[in-house]
Amino acid sequence: MIDFPERHRVPYDGGFRVADFDTDPPKGSGSETKLEAELKESVAKLDELQRRLFADERFALLAVFQAMDAAGKDSTIRKVFSGVNPAGFRVHAFGRPSELELRHDFLQRVASRLPERGKIGVFNRSHYEEVLVVRVHQGALAAQSLPDAGGKGFWEGRFESIRGFEQHLSRNGTVVVKFWLNVSRKEQKKRLLERIEDPEKNWKFRLGDLDDRSRWGDYLSAYDDLLRATSRPYAPWYAIPADDKDYMRAAVARILVETLESIDPRYPGVDAAQKRDLQEGKKRLESE
Repeated sequence: MIDFPERHRVPYDGGFRVADFDTDPPKGSGSETKLEAELKESVAKLDELQRRLFADERFALLAVFQAMDAAGKDSTIRKVFSGVNPAGFRVHAFGRPSELELRHDFLQRVASRLPERGKIGVFNRSHYEEVLVVRVHQGALAAQSLPDAGGKGFWEGRFESIRGFEQHLSRNGTVVVKFWLNVSRKEQKKRLLERIEDPEKNWKFRLGDLDDRSRWGDYLSAYDDLLRATSRPYAPWYAIPADDKDYMRAAVARILVETLESIDPRYPGVDAAQKRDLQEGKKRLESE
């Protein structure tokens, strides 16, 4: 079995470069059938781990997904979490901030949607849009009416805020794991054309996606900076090759399984009083 976490973890030492991480799966990653089997195994394990997490109530899991358009965020989330109980799981897809949200600090809208202990939360896009889209499209930053917006040290200040926020979450029982789905420009073009040519996918296409595509280099530069600045042991980033969806989903699922296994959520123990209640309950039910 491939060691997904070590292979794809973004270094904590600030030495990350986008160019060093491939968009294609590593050689020997296996056939489609093999990867689908690995995904199925991980989905089953996530089901069990989620039930233990829900019963334990000491930890929450927050999984963050960021990527260029058409990288496969939606389908990956759908496939990887297909076996979990919806009662303990929630996805938030973040679009453009509302006028009210723009009058708050940039972390406020994500803080209000964090999972409570015992549950899994998924951010489809996230607070990282504030150092991606807002950085690439300066007009978005102007709309926030901030003092010294875009000035010297502004972006490093945002990275510092994000690191502090995520470390605070970690200290308080929220396990943060972040995935950058690394799709190539060539593969993105193929998938965008599929959205245009397939009537069932037409609804996914936005002309604005091509505006972002035209600034590919600016986005990769922004990813370079944010991944270096915010991959830390308490909130690691994983750069997942996204040109092969089967590999991408298997890798994400395995990393989530190993992340939850590392905190070892457990069913609560039963004390003497509870054991007596169990015995009494069994006795009463069997006597009916």
